[in-house]
Amino acid sequence: MPLRLEQDGPVARLLIDRPDKRNAMTQAMWEALPRLVGQAMADDAVRVLLLASATPGLFCAGADIHELAACAGDPDWSAANQAAIRASQYALAHAEKPVIAAIDGDGVGGGCGLAIACDLRIASPAARLGITPAKLGIVYSLFDTKLLVDLVGPARARRILYTGALHSADEALSIGLIEEIAPDPLGAAHALAHIIAANAQHSVRTSRAIVRRILDGQADDDATTLALFRDAFTLPDFAEGVAAFRARRRPDF
Repeated sequence: MPLRLEQDGPVARLLIDRPDKRNAMTQAMWEALPRLVGQAMADDAVRVLLLASATPGLFCAGADIHELAACAGDPDWSAANQAAIRASQYALAHAEKPVIAAIDGDGVGGGCGLAIACDLRIASPAARLGITPAKLGIVYSLFDTKLLVDLVGPARARRILYTGALHSADEALSIGLIEEIAPDPLGAAHALAHIIAANAQHSVRTSRAIVRRILDGQADDDATTLALFRDAFTLPDFAEGVAAFRARRRPDF
């Protein structure tokens, strides 16, 4: 399977496995990705999801250009393709649990689009990232572009889109396109995932949801967010956190 889901305790891995095509995404893969994300979100044992390549040295070369060129003249296929790509990014960006991209190679076009839909990105020193519609004469959707603007700001987003340039890991780190460089990005992502998984999941998931509300345009508390603050004090995670603090032990969430 070119996409598959694996589980290691509280951490699930969504692996892209099409190495002969540099993990380029076909329509079938775009359509499968939201289902696999949903499967991880529905599994109570999973606390963090990683997005990575099954093959070291790769991440994702983006959409399969050969398929795109062959099918782009079909308006029904083009509409389905646009919907599937958006659904994939939306599933990652709006997932209930944290999602970390481990980028061990090039993340180009739609591959970079998948990475920026995740919460956090860890890349290898050899990784390169870029969004390249200007190299192909195509236009990215507003949702896709907003993910980039939210991450790096409008001026840097414009430069990335206008030039279509590939950015080294160091450059990507300096502009906020990634958060960390590690020789083994999947190993580093696993280590970070286990730190997150050991914390109070109500706090982690609610914080994620509030950040998403801010990115979606909410600027002040409403009845829902005020209730989230109040209700946390009544939940078992708070009781365990206080008990562990008083006993000077690690909490068991």
